[in-house]
Amino acid sequence: MLAIRMQRNGRSHYPTYRIVVQESQRHPLSGRVVAEVGNYNPATKALTLDKEAVKKYLDNGAQPSSRVAFILKKNGVKLPKWYKEPSAKKASAKHADKLRKNQPKEEAPAEAPVEEAGEANEAQE
Repeated sequence: MLAIRMQRNGRSHYPTYRIVVQESQRHPLSGRVVAEVGNYNPATKALTLDKEAVKKYLDNGAQPSSRVAFILKKNGVKLPKWYKEPSAKKASAKHADKLRKNQPKEEAPAEAPVEEAGEANEAQE
């Protein structure tokens, strides 16, 4: 089965990605790709995409990764009916009762009214 995924290249701390069609069992860094259909630079948001080639591979059953599907949809490539968008992950705390926001509110101790410094000096004399 084919997958359309992003293959990282570029220098350290400045990635660029190739959008490639690859066997889904292969690791993205293996280098053995069926076709390169585009490039993406996340720093500048620059994208070059061969829409006809992407459409051809999608029609033949290539499964896009979630990030590639987001990029394709944003650039006007219609995804097939069989593509299912990944569900949004919902984070939950393991021990929600220990969170500070879930603790009962502590009441501040009642403080005696503070007299002004001038009145306190007059009372001492």
